[in-house]
Amino acid sequence: MVTAVRPTRGGFLRPFGCGWFIREFLLGHGPEGAPVIDPEKGAPQADINYQYKAALVRAFARDNAERLIEELEKSGQEVSPERAEEIYQEELKKIPHKYTRMRYHSFLVYFGLLKRLAWVEETGETESSALQGNYPAGPARKYYRLTRKGKGATLVEWSNPLFTLYPEIAERYRG
Repeated sequence: MVTAVRPTRGGFLRPFGCGWFIREFLLGHGPEGAPVIDPEKGAPQADINYQYKAALVRAFARDNAERLIEELEKSGQEVSPERAEEIYQEELKKIPHKYTRMRYHSFLVYFGLLKRLAWVEETGETESSALQGNYPAGPARKYYRLTRKGKGATLVEWSNPLFTLYPEIAERYRG
């Protein structure tokens, strides 16, 4: 019997997956320390991407801090809650934002899959976008929310929207 090595809730080297985070964020659950939003109002893609990356950074820092605290306790040192928080804050400062791997373009491609699956939709709300320097105004930031279809999709479908959209590709990888 073969046992799957892949983690169930995230993926290799990720404490949680992008699809899971987007779904929970747009449901207004504030996953992994992200702010709670109004699910009807939604959020712009750039904000979702930022919150996803920030949540990954927090999760990596928490994991590193827990490892360090465990080592300290194994060596006989007692770690107070205040010291544990200091260690976490130190680890948080060490992790660069780009360390979390997914670039914005990759996020937009991923989000595009969610749009094609009709799991997210524009709410109609927009806000102006500010560009740096002496440039004309940028395109408006569009807000997105989950659709009924997106809310009804399973966690397995959310874990890999590409395979959900193109099942024939999934068969080649699974077969």
